[in-house]
Amino acid sequence: MSEIIFEVQEDELEGGFTASALGQAIHTQAETIEELRANVREAVDCHFDDEEDAPRLIRLHFVRDELLAR
Repeated sequence: MSEIIFEVQEDELEGGFTASALGQAIHTQAETIEELRANVREAVDCHFDDEEDAPRLIRLHFVRDELLAR
Protein backbone atom coordinates (compact mmCIF):
# COMPACT_ATOMS: atom_id res chain seq x y z
CA MET A 1 0.00 0.00 0.00
CA SER A 2 1.48 3.31 -1.02
CA GLU A 3 -1.06 5.68 0.52
CA ILE A 4 -3.76 5.74 3.19
CA ILE A 5 -6.45 8.42 3.37
CA PHE A 6 -8.03 9.69 6.58
CA GLU A 7 -11.29 11.61 6.63
CA VAL A 8 -10.95 14.37 9.24
CA GLN A 9 -13.92 16.12 10.81
CA GLU A 10 -14.17 18.78 13.48
CA ASP A 11 -16.19 17.57 16.45
CA GLU A 12 -18.74 20.36 16.87
CA LEU A 13 -20.21 18.97 20.09
CA GLU A 14 -17.09 18.30 22.13
CA GLY A 15 -14.45 20.22 20.19
CA GLY A 16 -11.29 18.81 18.69
CA PHE A 17 -11.02 16.57 15.65
CA THR A 18 -11.70 12.96 14.67
CA ALA A 19 -9.97 11.01 11.90
CA SER A 20 -11.02 7.72 10.30
CA ALA A 21 -9.08 5.81 7.65
CA LEU A 22 -10.95 4.91 4.48
CA GLY A 23 -10.90 1.15 3.92
CA GLN A 24 -9.14 0.38 7.22
CA ALA A 25 -10.33 0.10 10.81
CA ILE A 26 -8.18 2.97 12.08
CA HIS A 27 -9.72 5.81 14.09
CA THR A 28 -8.25 8.49 16.34
CA GLN A 29 -9.04 11.90 17.81
CA ALA A 30 -7.27 14.94 19.21
CA GLU A 31 -7.82 18.46 20.50
CA THR A 32 -5.56 20.20 17.94
CA ILE A 33 -4.46 19.59 14.34
CA GLU A 34 -0.85 19.10 15.43
CA GLU A 35 -1.90 16.51 18.01
CA LEU A 36 -4.12 14.81 15.42
CA ARG A 37 -1.22 14.47 12.98
CA ALA A 38 0.88 12.77 15.66
CA ASN A 39 -2.02 10.50 16.69
CA VAL A 40 -2.69 9.48 13.07
CA ARG A 41 0.96 8.53 12.55
CA GLU A 42 0.95 6.52 15.78
CA ALA A 43 -2.33 4.78 14.87
CA VAL A 44 -0.98 3.80 11.44
CA ASP A 45 2.24 2.46 13.01
CA CYS A 46 0.21 0.38 15.49
CA HIS A 47 -2.17 -0.93 12.82
CA PHE A 48 0.52 -2.14 10.42
CA ASP A 49 2.88 -4.49 12.27
CA ASP A 50 5.13 -5.04 9.28
CA GLU A 51 6.80 -1.87 8.03
CA GLU A 52 6.73 -3.22 4.46
CA ASP A 53 2.91 -3.35 4.57
CA ALA A 54 2.56 0.17 6.00
CA PRO A 55 1.68 2.98 3.59
CA ARG A 56 4.41 5.42 2.65
CA LEU A 57 2.01 8.40 2.49
CA ILE A 58 -0.76 9.47 4.85
CA ARG A 59 -3.31 11.88 3.41
CA LEU A 60 -5.62 13.88 5.67
CA HIS A 61 -8.85 14.85 3.90
CA PHE A 62 -10.63 17.58 5.85
CA VAL A 63 -14.43 17.46 5.61
CA ARG A 64 -16.31 20.58 6.56
CA ASP A 65 -20.07 20.90 6.70
CA GLU A 66 -21.61 24.32 6.45
CA LEU A 67 -25.15 25.03 7.57
CA LEU A 68 -27.02 28.00 6.14
CA ALA A 69 -30.23 29.25 7.71
CA ARG A 70 -32.78 31.32 5.82
